[in-house]
Amino acid sequence: METDKRWEEDIRPFLSCIEMSRRQRIVMTVIILGSFVYVILTQAVHMLDGLPGEPVHPEVRKFCSAMNKQKVNRGAENESSPIIYVVTPTYKRPEMVAELTRLGQTLSMVQNIHWIVAEDSATCSRPITGLLQRLGLPYTHLATPMPDVYRKERYVPRGVSNRRAALQWVRDYGKNTGVLFFLDDDNAIDIRLFEEMRSTETVSMWPVGLIGEYTVSSPVVKNGKVVGFYDGWPAGRKFQVDMAGFAVGVGYMKKQKKVTMPYIAGHEEDGFLKSLNININEIEVKANGCTDILVWHTRTAKNPLRNLNIESHQNDNIKVLTDNMKQLGMIK
Repeated sequence: METDKRWEEDIRPFLSCIEMSRRQRIVMTVIILGSFVYVILTQAVHMLDGLPGEPVHPEVRKFCSAMNKQKVNRGAENESSPIIYVVTPTYKRPEMVAELTRLGQTLSMVQNIHWIVAEDSATCSRPITGLLQRLGLPYTHLATPMPDVYRKERYVPRGVSNRRAALQWVRDYGKNTGVLFFLDDDNAIDIRLFEEMRSTETVSMWPVGLIGEYTVSSPVVKNGKVVGFYDGWPAGRKFQVDMAGFAVGVGYMKKQKKVTMPYIAGHEEDGFLKSLNININEIEVKANGCTDILVWHTRTAKNPLRNLNIESHQNDNIKVLTDNMKQLGMIK
């Protein structure tokens, strides 16, 4: 009996390894089956003349308002200088107007730009329209809600519907000599970058600070050419860049057959740049050989959407103040 017990103790680790091996086989089987199903679905989409990340139903796009001429006086502008189309997606939250105000006042210091603000909404927000009109910048305001099907995904591709609408606007109305640049409302930017990107003919790139595991996302440059990317989240992407890390020549973009941005979270930039048919060694290097950081992926702290009790303030300024806060989307 003692011999049998010792034998059981001796083979117990072996039995444990066999059991672990079974678990591993089950996991591997699930992964393989999942990959097989994904491949089949992807091929089915292609057979239906579609592409992964492309919407099946038409997207809703509403024009809100626009201003084509500069209202603020910043001195004489060089009309021969290429115009920069700055695309900023946004969505309703307590910080929205604050973010856009900060960014808009930065853009007010830049000559010859057109700001395209596209919000994730079926209706046009009055606070955004009012802000754009006060700033006096040339602008276009669009309402472009994300299709409901993508809101249910585990990783929501936020901002894609807005950028896609802006892309179509630039393709339809943008000057061929112009430059396209995506700038989120939570980014901080040194206005020197605008003059860096203004000469872009195809695709230009530069580093973006305060992002990812490396605290920076940047092209790797050797002998003046991009040879790779330094980014903390490769994820199988050909172009490992942040949305604020590149600009595109409008004329070059219009020459491409199918320019798109997929509804695939984390792969929006990569999908867009792939659709431009640009080779890595053709990328125009900016920001002092990609050694200077002139834009940052900052993030504002999230504030809860509160419901305030102002019963005791019906006859003072707090009543009017909170009414204004509601209009700005800061409180319920």
